[in-house]
Amino acid sequence: MQNQPLPLILSFGVCDPVGALGVQSDVAAFAALGCHGLSAIAGLLVSDSARVEHMYELDSDWMAEQARALLEDMPIAAFKVGAVGTALHLAAIAEIVSDYPDAPLILDPFLSALPDAGMGDEEMLMALRSILAPQATALILSQAELGRMAELWRDGGDADPCNLAEDVAELTSSGLQYVLVTGTRDTAGACSNRLFDASGEVARVDWQHLPGPFLGAGNTYSAAFTALMARGMDAPTALAVAQEYTTGALENAQRFGMGKFIPAKFFRP
Repeated sequence: MQNQPLPLILSFGVCDPVGALGVQSDVAAFAALGCHGLSAIAGLLVSDSARVEHMYELDSDWMAEQARALLEDMPIAAFKVGAVGTALHLAAIAEIVSDYPDAPLILDPFLSALPDAGMGDEEMLMALRSILAPQATALILSQAELGRMAELWRDGGDADPCNLAEDVAELTSSGLQYVLVTGTRDTAGACSNRLFDASGEVARVDWQHLPGPFLGAGNTYSAAFTALMARGMDAPTALAVAQEYTTGALENAQRFGMGKFIPAKFFRP
């Protein structure tokens, strides 16, 4: 019998019947990287391998009750927050995680498979920026999502690369430790994931775009990054190792239905 358990990660997010998104995807990636996943469900998806048809929100009190029951029973090594339905969910999560300041908190709140998930709701963006991000270890978002958030503090909040460093600085000034901007492109079209802290860019990993189409690629990456942080890696190292893992999962992805390819979380090199 093992006395030292695997690192436990509590994931807040949606339940996906396909297992490509949300907490099911998180749990699989956590397991592949030597962690055990726990979940607090904020919503139920109606989806297949091609698209998400609908999301049914669960009451934020029900989600919080799930989390509290787990936290009273087990030691948590890290938290991951994915897409949730309302600002009330974010407020409940912020209250819960405030009691565990030593555990890494990774935010990946914008689920691209959900149209305008979180980005169209200014109340949610404000809650994310003001009450949850200041507690977080890392906020993961695309350059377009960063530009949308920037509309909260400047006029013309677009995804202009010239504004990227300024927009990141606005977030880190509130207490957020790292901003991880995914999928940035240089003038030659090369893709990079770039990690920033209050001092500026601290790490970057370049990657080659794969044709796909994929369902859950971003979710796979953020779950891997969280698992590596839970295992004690620093953020720059986790940035690179998570990308290596995600690339392998995409290169070995499978098409289970008539829709998109699903990343293979348990691929073996």
